[in-house]
Amino acid sequence: MRHFSVHPSTLVHPFILAIWACLFNLHSVSAQSLSYPPFANVRIDNPVAEGYIPCEPSIAIDPTNPDRIVAGAILDKVYVSEDAGVTWTEDQLKSPHGVFGDPCIVAGPQGDFYYLHLSDPKGDGWNDEGLLDRIVCQHLKPGGSRWSRGSGIGLNGSKDQDKEWAAISPSGERIAVCWTEFDAYGSETVGDSTRILCSTSDRKAKRWSEPVRVSAALGNCLDSDSTTEGAVPVWIDEHTLAVSWAFDQNLWFDISTDGGLTWGEDDTAITGIIGGWDLEGISGIGRANGMPVTAIDRSPRFPGRIYVNWADQRNGEHDTDIWLVWSDDRGSSWSDPVRVNNDPPGKQQFFTWMAVDPITGHVHIVFYDRRAYSDSTTDVVVATSTNGGRFFVNRIVSESGFLPNGKTFFGDYNNISAYGGRVRPIWTRNHRGDQGVWTVLLEDL
Repeated sequence: MRHFSVHPSTLVHPFILAIWACLFNLHSVSAQSLSYPPFANVRIDNPVAEGYIPCEPSIAIDPTNPDRIVAGAILDKVYVSEDAGVTWTEDQLKSPHGVFGDPCIVAGPQGDFYYLHLSDPKGDGWNDEGLLDRIVCQHLKPGGSRWSRGSGIGLNGSKDQDKEWAAISPSGERIAVCWTEFDAYGSETVGDSTRILCSTSDRKAKRWSEPVRVSAALGNCLDSDSTTEGAVPVWIDEHTLAVSWAFDQNLWFDISTDGGLTWGEDDTAITGIIGGWDLEGISGIGRANGMPVTAIDRSPRFPGRIYVNWADQRNGEHDTDIWLVWSDDRGSSWSDPVRVNNDPPGKQQFFTWMAVDPITGHVHIVFYDRRAYSDSTTDVVVATSTNGGRFFVNRIVSESGFLPNGKTFFGDYNNISAYGGRVRPIWTRNHRGDQGVWTVLLEDL
């Protein structure tokens, strides 16, 4: 276990932040107006650690103690902060089912943490046909320091279980996970297909319900636009579960009113993901996707509003943008898409993730941004809406741009968590081959 820190003196007084935010509101439209912010960036990972190079980071704030934050990254990294993200410890996650990527960390309202990931039962990675045979969930009790050994979800013969995400019910007594099941990952065989599945458990997360198929349409197994992927569930209430995903240039939505036991026979196409979710033309990155992220407002501001956030190339391959829609009637109708990035046309924004603060109702969206450059140099931006997604203020949160080399696996997503005005995005930074995961000590507008 290693320990890393940033000196507390680098934190910025809230009054200064407020002044800076006001100025930003006045000048946030043009690319030239964005400048590097007075926010403290923190490198979370050990820069000399052995094993897989970290990426695909996930982060969650403990709602019972917002100073306690848990994060994770490929392949089996666990990071814990007890001082709101100023200092971090690093450890290795272990399970009898193995640990193999797609880390997802969510926190319950009673202080539980859940770390979901893919399986590698023999520890041989891609050399073992048993790789990806199930989704794995490991539980950390409130205030605890030892993760459970992990429960398996979705074991189904030789089929591959991939791209999972989880959600906790409002009471904290139920957890749901949705994911993509491949008949055979990467298969070009006609008839091999993908589908969105969902399973639930109680707070202990030891025993899971039999997976239920959510998506009416089947996708192929090529891990591209015609594959059903990007399932992120939300609990509307204790008995109502919803999820969206991407397939064939549309975002789809379905709802379960009995806690995930049954789902609608027909899925709803809520909006287009124009050009598909498998984004092209993002230089310096091995692959990039625009899969949707689903979230819900639990605050008194817009209670029950469901948000879906994604990236697509409706304005061209060299102009990827970040988008948002919402529904106030449990998915029966949806708003028109709102463009989240506020720069002029022609630049790339990608790898989006969203958090809705359950106290303030503010919507925070993190993404990579190249508006200020003519090459692949990349900033990290957090866009915040205080009015239910109608307007976003864009703020650079990375202390400097980075230039990814395109040779190291960069992952498929970043993440963000928000609670009571405290906002903690997490992202992968690769500058000329030096890759690590970072956060920023960010306060709300």
